[in-house]
Amino acid sequence: MNKYFTVLTIALFIMSTACMQKPEKTKITYPKAKKVDTTDSYFGQSVADPYRWLEDDNSEETAQWVAEENKITNDYLAKIPFREDLRKRLTEIWNYPKYGVPFKKGDRYFYFKNDGIQNQGVLYMQQNIEGPSEVLLDPNTLSEDGTVALSSMGISKDGQYLAYSIARAGSDWNEIFVMEISSRKLLTDHIQWVKFSGVSWKDNGFFYSGYDAPAEGEELKGQNRFHKVFYHELGTPQSKDLIVFEDKDHPLRTCAGYTTEDESFLLVSESESTSGNSLYAAKLTSIKDISLKKIGDGFDYDYYALDNIGDNLILMTNYLAPMQKLVLTHYTNDNPEKWETLIPEKEQVLQGAGLVGDMLFTQYLEDASSKAYFYSLSGELIREMELPSIGTLSGFNGEKGDNTAFYGFTSFTSPSSVYSYDLTTGKSALLHASEVDFDGEQYTTEQVFFNSKDGTRIPMFIVHRNDMIPDGNNPLFLYGYGGFNISMTPGFSISRAAFLEQGGVFVMVNLRGGGEYGEDWHKQGTLMNKQNVFDDFIAAAHYLIENKYTSPEKLAIAGGSNGGLLVGACMTQQPELFKVAIPMVGVLDMLRYHNFTIGWAWATDYGRSDDSKEMFEYLYGYSPLHNIKEGVNYPATLAITADHDDRVVPAHTFKFMATLQEKDGGKNPVLVRIETKAGHGAGKPTSKQIDEATDMYSFIMYNLSMTPAF
Repeated sequence: MNKYFTVLTIALFIMSTACMQKPEKTKITYPKAKKVDTTDSYFGQSVADPYRWLEDDNSEETAQWVAEENKITNDYLAKIPFREDLRKRLTEIWNYPKYGVPFKKGDRYFYFKNDGIQNQGVLYMQQNIEGPSEVLLDPNTLSEDGTVALSSMGISKDGQYLAYSIARAGSDWNEIFVMEISSRKLLTDHIQWVKFSGVSWKDNGFFYSGYDAPAEGEELKGQNRFHKVFYHELGTPQSKDLIVFEDKDHPLRTCAGYTTEDESFLLVSESESTSGNSLYAAKLTSIKDISLKKIGDGFDYDYYALDNIGDNLILMTNYLAPMQKLVLTHYTNDNPEKWETLIPEKEQVLQGAGLVGDMLFTQYLEDASSKAYFYSLSGELIREMELPSIGTLSGFNGEKGDNTAFYGFTSFTSPSSVYSYDLTTGKSALLHASEVDFDGEQYTTEQVFFNSKDGTRIPMFIVHRNDMIPDGNNPLFLYGYGGFNISMTPGFSISRAAFLEQGGVFVMVNLRGGGEYGEDWHKQGTLMNKQNVFDDFIAAAHYLIENKYTSPEKLAIAGGSNGGLLVGACMTQQPELFKVAIPMVGVLDMLRYHNFTIGWAWATDYGRSDDSKEMFEYLYGYSPLHNIKEGVNYPATLAITADHDDRVVPAHTFKFMATLQEKDGGKNPVLVRIETKAGHGAGKPTSKQIDEATDMYSFIMYNLSMTPAF
């Protein structure tokens, strides 16, 4: 909903804010971080690491540094005159019912719902999709502050039991519990040290993945080694769980076990990184006698079993098909040359597929927007699915033999709405519409294409108010990711809505390294092609400036995780191009990232500093931490991390910001915001999300010289 103000209201607003104390525009005095004499040698080259001590998340010195940094940051943010008005507006926008996509198990339907500003979504169940529902599990009751979140779950095929995992304070470490659904009774089963795992039922138990218990003090930073797949039988202690799969010769691999819908097959995927896997299959006749056979070999390609038809498996794979295809094969056939192609590779990238009703559902990306089609089980096209608009389709949930499926759909200017889909007629019906206090009709989404440094054509989405004038004076928020074959697609952001309301422009770039155009597009942004990603982002900024969407003084950049690396690299390579930089939970030390938790799994995208002299030199050449120069005027920076981030450990941000504060030669603030009892982002309670969004957008708006009228 747009906010309209009279001339008198605006005048009063200007007068009141003029009287407030504002953050200083002069150089801030930052905490004095000690420097230690720590040096590493890489292929004969010495590299100093004077803030190595900040890698110790358990030390009193690190805790003291964190406290001092947070105090300076909080003091700065508290003086931004419109910060509390922004918090109020964000809370208003946030406060609407949010529905998940329903799914069916046994004779019940299940779905998640957040009433508005509940810290965590609640799991409901109902006998009829349009009938009354009741709470099955409310994660908000698991902690007073909402920092215990539901991580994953699985319901037994007969619908009698719910196995669910929880994460505490944002950590990747999970614990699994089991509930009897009819009575809501919690069983005695309790499984710890679960990580990177789902829950997949078979008979009177389930498969999951985990590690041995870590050494004390190493829980949040120690390298994760020897991942295993287990089977847990209900009513037995964890110590009795059966190890179904392990690789004793390769400690730095992950593995995940899952079953087909009818529970007749176990599939195990083993990976050395975030893409490429080996696939094993076993027909399940006895849990104690599982004989897995490798049917997809090596780590050059992706193999995923969608389901089975009798003794044949339907696989989605990019084997000799960078845009992915569907094949059919007997579960013992390990020769890809003899697999039968069901749906060949297309010009669009295949994102996902599944069996619903008696058809194959396929979801594609076309220029980063969703397309969907239905095929017969023999691979013949039946129909294209009609979607509401350009946007993103999510969670197409349906069972074999059913006539109804469910899905969600979102765009940049409309939150996800939930639909039912009649598989016989091909018609959609709205189940739950969004009731957000934001008028999406007042905004325009453009998709434009520009040429990167090497001439590659790159797409990006530009979202702005209908009355935006391209005069070079618009505050603009530029966002990207560019890695791990992950596709950036249209989606609604509550926090971004408040920025758009105030005349801000939002831009999302589909960088190389992502999955928008298949595996080739991904590889163009990996290893010694990683600079392409940064070049794409920088070229996007130049396009936006040249076409007068914005100017360097009005341009903010942001990204999280691998996107934090993107921001760190771009702000150190071309600091004059950006006014504000927000690296969130970023990978910023490219020489040591693989030494922490699951960092080693990112090596197929990044390479490692100990791989070769050439790889070391390439990483050293763009590593954000190692490319901060003395006396440079860097953008106003608010780095964001969290104390329980055991995905990208906070030491990356700590060392980067200590170095930036030491060497920065300008008057822009370079601050770090360190959240407590939070992790990489998953499961973060609504209260913390609102706090973080308030601080981030306050910082952006203030340093872009915006005068918001809330």
